[in-house]
Amino acid sequence: MFNLLFPHGVAPYLVGGLLIGLGVAVLYVVTGRQGGASTVFSSTWSWFVATPFFRQAALLDSRRWRLVYAAGFVLGGALYLALGLPQEASHLPAWKLALGGVLIGYGARLGGGCTSGHGICGMASLNRGSMLIVATFMATAIATAWIMKGLGVGA
Repeated sequence: MFNLLFPHGVAPYLVGGLLIGLGVAVLYVVTGRQGGASTVFSSTWSWFVATPFFRQAALLDSRRWRLVYAAGFVLGGALYLALGLPQEASHLPAWKLALGGVLIGYGARLGGGCTSGHGICGMASLNRGSMLIVATFMATAIATAWIMKGLGVGA
């Protein structure tokens, strides 16, 4: 069962978790702010869109460091590829990936942040709202997985 859950062993997940923890800790020490991917997305759009939402001071004042934060996502992926670490290709059609991205984006906006912001930074700071949101999306994900398995959909 353990090999089924962790086909590449535990080390990649442990190293990844430690690096994520180190990254958000450094971000908090340097900026005093919590990281999260959905706010990076919104602050990036603030360079191009002039609607009131994207003109919020919180987005405009933080977009430079958030651009560096986003570059870290890209550079981290590039480093992973350069090191030749294990990869698994998605077998999903592009339209399903795009639809999933739209739904995740909508949920992140509805929940006031994304899984990385609430799940990593919010819970680490013992934020009650983040704990409730993480419990909600985990319960929803588990229920959805059970339902899909019961319907015979999935791997």
